[in-house]
Amino acid sequence: MERPQATSPRANLYDLSPEAAAAALAPVVQPSFRVRQVQEWIYAHGVDSFDSMSNLSKQLRSDLAERFSLAFPIARERTEPAPDGSVKYLFTLEDGALIEAVYMPMGSRTTLCLSSQAGCAVGCTFCVTGFFGAGRNLTPAEIVGQMHRVRLDQGIPTEALNVVFMGMGEPLLNFEHVVTSLEIMEQAISPRRVTLSTAGIIPGIEDLARLERRPNLAVSINAPDRERREEIMPITKKYPLDELLELLKSFPLEHGREITIEYVLLAGWNDSQRDASMLAGLLRGGRFKVNAIPFNPDPALPDWMKRPTDAAIDRFAAALNRAGVPVTVRRSKGHEIAAACGQLRGRTERRRAAPKA
Repeated sequence: MERPQATSPRANLYDLSPEAAAAALAPVVQPSFRVRQVQEWIYAHGVDSFDSMSNLSKQLRSDLAERFSLAFPIARERTEPAPDGSVKYLFTLEDGALIEAVYMPMGSRTTLCLSSQAGCAVGCTFCVTGFFGAGRNLTPAEIVGQMHRVRLDQGIPTEALNVVFMGMGEPLLNFEHVVTSLEIMEQAISPRRVTLSTAGIIPGIEDLARLERRPNLAVSINAPDRERREEIMPITKKYPLDELLELLKSFPLEHGREITIEYVLLAGWNDSQRDASMLAGLLRGGRFKVNAIPFNPDPALPDWMKRPTDAAIDRFAAALNRAGVPVTVRRSKGHEIAAACGQLRGRTERRRAAPKA
């Protein structure tokens, strides 16, 4: 996927790593401590206007605005809060593409779910994002901008944030821009509070393992055998399950960290106690925990895909626990606001396409 052509000649400072941004600012911002002041406004406060930088002179702010941009995606739609407090945001990008982010309050912490692509080429059959096709890679400014737009709208300080790359797109197919985004976020948010979710793109996981500072890793498995996994995740034919698990068991993990195995539960298809036992066998010998995710229905998805009963979900989780595998169940957080990947965009696109009466 190609990066979209910018309509403005000004460089967006949120598209640059902190090191590259400092180098770009140095010829314009003097003395050097002013560069640090500019970067504090960017990384700690997430401003989208140089006029907000109140400790800089009016002339310097004008000079910066002539040379650089701080543009973020535009919030097009925001849902009413669900009973659990979740809110979904729909953003419009400069080229008209639509992406989503989700605000999920969780006690003293808040989790923001961000998109990394405007669409997804992976094509998982249980995901609405894949229904709309590949789209394009997001720039770092479009990724970080989601975080700051939602954070500022909700009045959340960065120290109270967890960030997950679990929105639209496959982060490891946009590796360069996602890494730059991680470097920017790291100025205010520890990598231990950032999680990257992938469908299991083996070359991307290998690249991630080579980073000096890594986010938490979550990997979608969704079936306890290769055949069923490839049926609902066609791209995984390129990345066989046995090779993926071998790589994950050797992935460098800091003390106290585990890899999260994401597992979408589909009624009567992968949710039996036997399936749980098979999954536990696959994970033996690694530092894993399972996040069981009951399927979130949508009109764009196949009719045969159903959400399991609560009893079936509980039996699946109990079987994993008996096998010694830590498991949590994601209980419909944001279900009322179409929080699953692509669902708000899907509803918006369907409204747009609906014929007039």
